[in-house]
Amino acid sequence: MRKKVAIGLAMILAVGTFSGCGGTDVAGAGASGGTENAGAQNSDAGTKNAASSVFDGELEQNVTIRVLENDTAISAGYFDELIVAFNEAYADYGITAVDANMDQYLDLANDGPYGYGPDVLYQANDIIMQYATGKHIYPLPVEQLECYSQIPEAAWKAYQTEVSGTTYCCGVPVNVQAPMLYYRADLLPENWQDEWDDDKNGVPDMIENWNDMYAFSVARHEANPAQYGYMKSLYDVYFSSGYLFSYGGYVFGDNNTDTEDIGFAAGEAEKGAWVLEQLAGAMNEECIDDTITTNAYSKMANGTYFATMTTPDVYSTFVKELVMEYESQGMATADAKALAEENIVMTELPKLPASGDLTEERPELIDMKAMGGINGYAVSAYTKAPNACLAFIDFATSYEMAVKRSEMLGVAPAREDAAEACGGISEMLYANLESGNIVLMPSVQEVAQIWTPAQTFFTDLAKDAFRGESEKKYQDLEALKEGLTQVDSQIYDAIYTLK
Repeated sequence: MRKKVAIGLAMILAVGTFSGCGGTDVAGAGASGGTENAGAQNSDAGTKNAASSVFDGELEQNVTIRVLENDTAISAGYFDELIVAFNEAYADYGITAVDANMDQYLDLANDGPYGYGPDVLYQANDIIMQYATGKHIYPLPVEQLECYSQIPEAAWKAYQTEVSGTTYCCGVPVNVQAPMLYYRADLLPENWQDEWDDDKNGVPDMIENWNDMYAFSVARHEANPAQYGYMKSLYDVYFSSGYLFSYGGYVFGDNNTDTEDIGFAAGEAEKGAWVLEQLAGAMNEECIDDTITTNAYSKMANGTYFATMTTPDVYSTFVKELVMEYESQGMATADAKALAEENIVMTELPKLPASGDLTEERPELIDMKAMGGINGYAVSAYTKAPNACLAFIDFATSYEMAVKRSEMLGVAPAREDAAEACGGISEMLYANLESGNIVLMPSVQEVAQIWTPAQTFFTDLAKDAFRGESEKKYQDLEALKEGLTQVDSQIYDAIYTLK
């Protein structure tokens, strides 16, 4: 069966011309022979197609391809299962995939030309597309991949770029990444069904909306100063920007492509900043830096924190930490694992008050938006085996591997059929992506300039919660608006003025 998969892919690759999300006139310049396009024409678009000169349908034989994978996928054992299965399927070709055994944050742009780097890399869309700008990765014939029709347009767009009026894809989506709420179900109040379920829908109120989460956090800390409710490092732009987006903010205009239009202050984004400031007031000063980000696993496990926000791919880490906590109390491993999986709950983000006031009773609630990303695979322009790399990506994005990745790592597949099969969080994230509640990180190189100005603002915002009233930097909504406007100006200057 696996041999047929390999032969089938080789036949697909031999089609001759590939449109690759519309074709391209950009060629890679890697050691694999990625030279300028010899003139092959895409009959549909009438444009040169660089992918056809590299992906020629001839699977390179007796080659080893180095794959740079996500650290969590490696530590959880998924990557081992993936490469063992792939190597078995392609044994007749002598194609072997191995762990690139290097930092997942490798700088391909600087290291690739010197032969140091992976052949296939797994990264978030914003990182991959920065490599596309410098032609460090290949445009791919993605329409020829088995997963193509199962991945939504929004996910493909995260890997699209345009050159000379032609759109092409430089990556293949694997999973949807977006913030989720994590909480300890066993730390809910015993009377939550009476006191914390006003609508009697069987879901605790603090899980459904930020007003009740804030009230619960304050009450939990007042009852025991060593304990907290919701805890999160607020300086982290990836997680905090969603509060701004929920009230009309955005990164770049025109679907994150117009880098002259910067919108962290757009709409009523200051209300989102106010929500963050209020949440900080129910935390401690560790929310100012990355302390909570790094200690959330252990603090959730020992009961210090009730809830936090992070991405689905670290679910297994929370479970592992809680298992160790239970084992330290004398519980058998099997029982500890079952109980940990029951008590670590991951769910969608609570709704926000339209007013931005977390103390408002019976507020009008709105959906919370969140910055998200699409993690996926790309092929280095410096590989000597591009066709073998494409075969690996086709195998790794198959239905079976997408489901296995989700089961082992807790991530949401980009494939619709796999997301439906996995259900739960996967289906929820997939729906949020299609509804627009997940705002994908821009796939343009200018996105690199947003982090420092925004991080500085969020850090100051968190500090305000621990300053005296007269010392606060942001005294009201107007001041918050002004602060966000300065963020926009600083980002603009970083992109266009301070080059």
